[in-house]
Amino acid sequence: MTQTPLTSAPAWQALTAHAETMTGTTIRALFDADPQRADAFGAEGAGWFLDYAKQRVTGETLDLLCQLADERDLAARREAMFTGAHLNNTEDRAVLHTALRLPRDASLVVDGTDVVAEVHAVLDAMAAFAEQVRARTWLGFTGEPIRNVVNIGIGGSDLGPVMAYLALRHVSDRGLVLRFVSNVDGTDFVEATRDLDPAETLFLVASKTFTTQETMTNARSARDWLVAGLGDPAAVARHFVAISTNADKVAEFGIDTANMFGFWDWVGGRYSMSSAIGLSTMIAVGPDRFRELLAGMHAMDTHFRTAPWRENLPALHGLLCVWNRNFLGAADQVVLPYDQYLLRFPAYLQQMIMESNGKRVTAAGEPVHWETSASFWGEPGTNGQHSFYQMLHQGTTIVPADFIFFARPVNDVGDHHDLLVANCLAQAGVMAFGRTAEEVAADGTAPDLVEHKVMPGNRPNSTLVAETLTPFALGALVALYEHSTFVQGMIWDLNPYDQWGVQLGKLVADSIAPMLTGEAEPSLDSSTNALIARYRAARGR
Repeated sequence: MTQTPLTSAPAWQALTAHAETMTGTTIRALFDADPQRADAFGAEGAGWFLDYAKQRVTGETLDLLCQLADERDLAARREAMFTGAHLNNTEDRAVLHTALRLPRDASLVVDGTDVVAEVHAVLDAMAAFAEQVRARTWLGFTGEPIRNVVNIGIGGSDLGPVMAYLALRHVSDRGLVLRFVSNVDGTDFVEATRDLDPAETLFLVASKTFTTQETMTNARSARDWLVAGLGDPAAVARHFVAISTNADKVAEFGIDTANMFGFWDWVGGRYSMSSAIGLSTMIAVGPDRFRELLAGMHAMDTHFRTAPWRENLPALHGLLCVWNRNFLGAADQVVLPYDQYLLRFPAYLQQMIMESNGKRVTAAGEPVHWETSASFWGEPGTNGQHSFYQMLHQGTTIVPADFIFFARPVNDVGDHHDLLVANCLAQAGVMAFGRTAEEVAADGTAPDLVEHKVMPGNRPNSTLVAETLTPFALGALVALYEHSTFVQGMIWDLNPYDQWGVQLGKLVADSIAPMLTGEAEPSLDSSTNALIARYRAARGR
């Protein structure tokens, strides 16, 4: 790890001084000074083009950001990740989600084991199973073919599969019903299964340890629902598969361990959609399309590993996030996919980025003295335009934006796609350039309304464009943001691969549950005790 404190790094100090000189510089002024600015502030890789000309950066900014990357040993850390070094130091683990999409003929030996051979053994087992379900030859307990698949997981075991399924519905088997249960709120399970026939339903239980509180609570309810519907506990073996590494717990639950698909401790949950966690995706789209998804990820992995910083999409994206967060003071970033199939992509990124880099100490355990992860959120266009864009355009908080669109639509209906892309480009332009009082007045606006219609602009944004939404394009886009997250974490000296902040609330919840049922008396703070009392009274306890 780099020893020099981040804020003492020469490039950091130079960027701080440079940001002060940029205080009065607007995006509009940058384009006025260089009308062909777009030629210099764009990059392409793995089927995606990144236009970042509407960011508040100059060539000097980029030079300093690249210098910062070099001073923080980004290239060496990148290579350490790809070759299996234990970058997750708090859990003493390698970080090898990139190995999940290496070609079959590749080799990567980590801790004495060729992990590529193991990865493809699991992929082959997944493919064989998925083909049976898709061919309707995997029969349930009563001899009926499976037509409904319900994935039970949470966090990375849910968000990635949900996002990928929705993104790739257009290439999925429409004869299969795919549902996802994650919330421990019983409503999630009830609504997911209310119209399903147990005889035709398969549950995928995704939990590495098979002890995850929410997942196992839902899995037990699923088992009860199935047994009640089919009348025999033996039915569980034909209607449940496990995505786990805990064979004892899987067998104890009643699942045949022959139908258990494993992964490794070097696969972090939020980086796991290309592992066995993607089984629901493979069942939906088929093994060949799933391999296309992996190929897109691998293409972006290769691009990230080999391209110079100024041509490297994930590096540029991550460095721009650092610039906006630490030097321009942006606390949020919004992701705006102009494609309905990417409905859940912003939610997927929320976990990937904020769980990775929402940290208050460095990898060495020292308190940070700089801002870490921005808040990431978003909504597909054009829906967001009639929701929160008002704040983006005229609010007092500047929120940098990522716009995403595809040149060719999956569903070419009338002039819909032209209008969709026109809106995307218009919003990116208005955020960057705004409208001055003079421009508003020139349109004939009444004087008392001019200020109401002024758009300050100067909202930094980037646009990501690919030809069309394919499994390959989706895989490359996911990997782009994975590696951008890595870049940000390495600049900030974090460990982006642990998540200790997730655990404490669950532990406390375990202690509160008996207080709610009356098995234990409240013994917490007065506020929580009073709420427990109110709850118990409402439940007649």
